[in-house]
Parts: sequence; structure tokens; C-alpha cells
Amino acid sequence: MKNLIILSVLLAAFCLSGCQAPTGSEGKNLAVVQAYVDAVKNEDFDKMQSLLADDYLGLGPSLGDSINKEGALASWKYNSENLYESMDFELTQLLETSVAEGPAQGDWVSNWSLVTITYQDGRGPVSLWVNVVYKIENGKIARSRTFYNEADVYEQLGYRIFPPLQLPEEEEG
Repeated sequence: MKNLIILSVLLAAFCLSGCQAPTGSEGKNLAVVQAYVDAVKNEDFDKMQSLLADDYLGLGPSLGDSINKEGALASWKYNSENLYESMDFELTQLLETSVAEGPAQGDWVSNWSLVTITYQDGRGPVSLWVNVVYKIENGKIARSRTFYNEADVYEQLGYRIFPPLQLPEEEEG
């Protein structure tokens, strides 16, 4: 509970310091993201394609992860055909804001969801909290940043994380 209160205070402080109410697009950006989430749920790849800008760039969850529109669509298609039996979204919440200046300037929608994935090979299900922040430009998703705990997913699948193996140094001579 303490962590939830701290997170709420930090989020409020962030929004009060750098965000303002959306201007001129109230609800339209939320509708774009909701339509995209629905298209993902329904495996509607044509709808997904129509909602992503041609120069779309997706980032995350790892620091070096990035993907363009074609890669994102190909990844969703591959996962739905070969990996996922089902993917359920629960407790989805959307928040819309505009950032007036700085490197994050623009219209943004944040999507928090509890996602449960069952795999075709019988593994899982795994449940994870996912946060995706979308930048909306001209009625399309131009950017996204995805956050979730990859290690938690692997642990739910039975993987274990160990420190690197330390090999003894070879003797010179």
C-alpha cells in the first residue's frame, strides 16, 4: 500500500510539473489507443496497421529494444499464430495528457493492463502488469514505450536466473 501511495504521489507530481490537460483532442486519442488494444485482442492486423503511423517506432521493454511498424505487425502475427493460445487484458486503464514542451512534447495516452497469456505449448498462464505509453500524432500511434517485468514472466514459466559462472583463471607459465 505504501508503494502505491508513493507511486500515486510521483505520478501526480509529474503531471502537475510537466503536463497539461489535452487540448482539442479530448477523447479522440483515447479512442485511437482503445481501438488499437481491441485490435490486438481480436488479432485484427488490418486494423492495427491502420492505427500505426507509417514511421511508427516502438521502444521497450528492454533498454535496447526497438521496432518499426512492419516489425511490430510481423511480431504480433507470428506470436498469435505460433506462440500464444490466448491473451486476456483485464483492469485496463487509459490516461490521456499533453506535454507542452521539452523532448516529450505532444499528445500521449498511457495504458495500464493486467495481461494474462496462455501459450500454445501448454505453458502458463503467466500474468503481468503492462504499461504502454503511446504518442498520438494526426490520429495515429507514432511512438510507444512498453514497460513490463520480463524476469517475472520467465520465472512464472519456470526459468531460474543465476549469476554468471565464474571460471578459474588459467595459470600462465
